Amino acid sequence: MTERIESPALADPAAFYAVGYGLRGEEAELMGRWRVLGARSKAAHVAALCERAGLAPATIVELGCGDGALLAALADRGIGETFDGFDLSPEAAAMARGRGVPGARRVEAFDGEHVPADDGAYDLAVLSHVVEHVADPLPLLREAGRVAAHVLVEVPLEANRSAARPAKRAEAARIGHLHAFDRAAVQDLCRNAGLEIVAELADPLPLAHHAFFASAARARASAAAKTVVRRGAFALAPRRAERWFTVHYACLTVRRSLP
Repeated sequence: MTERIESPALADPAAFYAVGYGLRGEEAELMGRWRVLGARSKAAHVAALCERAGLAPATIVELGCGDGALLAALADRGIGETFDGFDLSPEAAAMARGRGVPGARRVEAFDGEHVPADDGAYDLAVLSHVVEHVADPLPLLREAGRVAAHVLVEVPLEANRSAARPAKRAEAARIGHLHAFDRAAVQDLCRNAGLEIVAELADPLPLAHHAFFASAARARASAAAKTVVRRGAFALAPRRAERWFTVHYACLTVRRSLP
């Protein structure tokens, strides 16, 4: 199941993300730390899936690389030797270049549809928390499969009871989500793009994520309780848990054939 979310990002995506990456002062510092925290989990997911599939990618491209936090986290983990990154936002691409990621080559803006690289240029293409922001993600996934033999996709599974609440949907729209996926919808999307899933995982996320924006003691206690309940429910019945609250789902795919 996929539910469409009406977000202001739909009208002018480039302008929307220019604002998001153009923050200054304390707000920019806070969001930078949030992205670094998220990148650590994303990089751990990449590492786990590559290990399960016996994949040791040397050349990696990230589509929707944002400020480069994930590229840096992958380099820190020793996953990949050379990295390219492309993002719709020139502001984000400039921030990513400024990180000085070891092994980084091309880190630049692109049109969000056509990857400026040759067929089969990379061992692995990564789209981590990207496809939920794209109005029609299928062409972009096909492009990823064109330029890389393997494609890794990660999304928040937001087609659930908790995320369907008006306040949660409003927050998803505010940060630019255009789709609320469940696991089956992501799998169908990959198959329609000519990609075969070879490994997958889901993660209800640790306390550090749930408590990041909790500044008061009561909010931190609530985040801790939510983490315990969610991780416990997920351990007992993961597929049922996905219908009740949001988990992050990642899958590693192999290209069946060039589109």
